[in-house]
Amino acid sequence: MERENLYRYVGNSAQLYGVRRVILDEGNARGICIYEVTTAGGLNFDVLADTGLDLGSLKFCGVNINYMTKNGYDSPARFLPIPDNFDHTFPGGMLYTCGLLSVGPECKDIEGDGEFHPLHGRFHGNSARNLSAYTDDKNIYISGEILETEQWKHALSVKRKYIIPVYGSEILLEDEITNLTPNPVEYEMLYHVNFGYPFLNEKTKLTLPENKKVTPRTDYAAAGIKDQCKFIKPIDNEPERVYFNEIYSEPVAKIYNDELKINISLEWSLNTLPRLSQWKSMRSGEYVLGLEPSTCYTMGRAEERKSGELRILKGFDSIKNYVKLKFEKV
Repeated sequence: MERENLYRYVGNSAQLYGVRRVILDEGNARGICIYEVTTAGGLNFDVLADTGLDLGSLKFCGVNINYMTKNGYDSPARFLPIPDNFDHTFPGGMLYTCGLLSVGPECKDIEGDGEFHPLHGRFHGNSARNLSAYTDDKNIYISGEILETEQWKHALSVKRKYIIPVYGSEILLEDEITNLTPNPVEYEMLYHVNFGYPFLNEKTKLTLPENKKVTPRTDYAAAGIKDQCKFIKPIDNEPERVYFNEIYSEPVAKIYNDELKINISLEWSLNTLPRLSQWKSMRSGEYVLGLEPSTCYTMGRAEERKSGELRILKGFDSIKNYVKLKFEKV
């Protein structure tokens, strides 16, 4: 809607869309900065400035889309990169970024840097700087820079930007990852996109790219591979299943709930994110579908080194990733 026409219907564009910065003042996430985003196309979601500029709670047309763990939102002060701490702070949310040095199980990279790497890396424990959030007649823009560094060793910058159409229902995330040192860095990266109830239920259907190679992570996952894209009612103490999808065709996954009449598509940059991990948990209380575009097979830095999956970012070089979510009421 053109500005001249818009302001004949409303006195303030916040009636339809906008972005608002808030500071939480209670609980384990006390003190963190959140950007609350609303679009005229039915999206309401949080961008978490103090935890990797990731996405938190998301609703579309009033329906919750994302998975949230028992922990809820976390503060970077609670993010401790030590053994066995991940499950105490992992919030879930619509998007949780993993990396930048390791993705998957915690490990010690004996044959590489010799360091301990926590489960899914340290990225989410970093607060963004150089923050910006504004709206024009077409889009809402949120951006910032996240640094992952270590004295004497690596310095990686992620310049992250969200572009959200004010009258639409989609989110485009663009990342530029830069090595700020003259030395090459072996890196891994994964975008943990998490779908939960009520959008995810036994009425939900998943369609993955046809041209792909699927590798189950465990024997239990292999036993259920024929139902990889199907979902059932929650089962108490049901083990999770994980599948690694090596994609050779158009990188689009589609999730549809026939009961709610909501269709969601996930797109990503296949040239930089050639794998799509799928996390499926039908467990009571941990009922979730994770679709995870990534650089690797999500087995941890030590195992990825053995398989040759670690990517190298040369000194002062950059790469660009994108992830796009589209929401549709049908």
